[in-house]
Amino acid sequence: MIWFTSDLHLGHRAAISMCERPFENVEEMNESLIQNFNSCVKKNDTVYILGDISHRMPVSEVNQLIHKMNGRKILCKGNHDKKYDATLFEGIYDFLEIAIHGVNVSLMHYPMMSWPKSHYGSLHLHGHIHSKQDYNLQQKSDGTLRYDVGVDANEFYPVSIEQIKKFFEI
Repeated sequence: MIWFTSDLHLGHRAAISMCERPFENVEEMNESLIQNFNSCVKKNDTVYILGDISHRMPVSEVNQLIHKMNGRKILCKGNHDKKYDATLFEGIYDFLEIAIHGVNVSLMHYPMMSWPKSHYGSLHLHGHIHSKQDYNLQQKSDGTLRYDVGVDANEFYPVSIEQIKKFFEI
C-alpha cells in the first residue's frame, strides 16, 4: 500500500492552537499522530511524508519518534524539517515525480499552481498550508487535481493513493 502525509509538526505546541487541533498537549498530539499513522501504514507499506515532520523539537528526539513510525519512509523536505537521521528514510528529496498505477504524481511540501503533466491528468500532492478538508473539496470542484495530504486536512491520518484516486474519481 502507498500512503501520503505531511505537517505532523511533532513537538510543536503552538500547532495545537494555530491549527485548532483537538489535543490537550503536545505529548497527546505526538502520541495520537503516531498511533494514527501506524494504524494505517504497515511495516512493508511505502509512505511519502511531504514535510514538516516536527518543529521546535530536538532532532535526536524526533529521530526516536520517526523510528517508531511504520513503513518505508520517503521524505520531501518541508520548511521546518531538520537534518534527520538519513537511515530512517528510503530517500530524502525537495521535489519528486512518481508514477503509481499509471497515474503521474508530483510531490512537494509546497502547493504549486502548475506541475509536470498537470494538463494531462497528473496529480499534485502537497502539504504546508494546514488546510481543512474544504480545501480539497474546492480543488475537486474547480477541476484541479491538487490535494493537501496534511494531517489537518485528513482527520489526522495518512491518506492512501486509493483514497485520493477515489476522491478525484480517476
